[in-house]
Amino acid sequence: MLISTAYAQAAGGAGSPNELFATLFPLVLIFAVFYFLIIRPQSKKMKQQKAMIEAIRRGDKVVTAGGVIGTVAKVKDGGEVQLDIAENVRITVIQSTIASVVSKTEPADKSANDDKDKKDKKSKD
Repeated sequence: MLISTAYAQAAGGAGSPNELFATLFPLVLIFAVFYFLIIRPQSKKMKQQKAMIEAIRRGDKVVTAGGVIGTVAKVKDGGEVQLDIAENVRITVIQSTIASVVSKTEPADKSANDDKDKKDKKSKD
């Protein structure tokens, strides 16, 4: 006959701890590489993007994901932003579609506003 007898290898049961470590070490190493090279930088970038979008205010010059460059005219509730893209042309975009902020406006100095109000009151009197 052409069929030979096959013998099963002896199974060692659970195996030694060294075999278990040698089996799991490559999987742990691959997960660590994925975490430090892919998962961690991506989550860090997402946090920065979210903080940038939440910090948008009137007067900021922004670029949308579609490539439209405009100046923020109004930040509405519900995640909408009105952009001035040309003279007398205003569009509304969803806040999350803003890709980057080109230039930020400086917040108004409160003391400068108080001084201005005082001067206006004196000129009116």
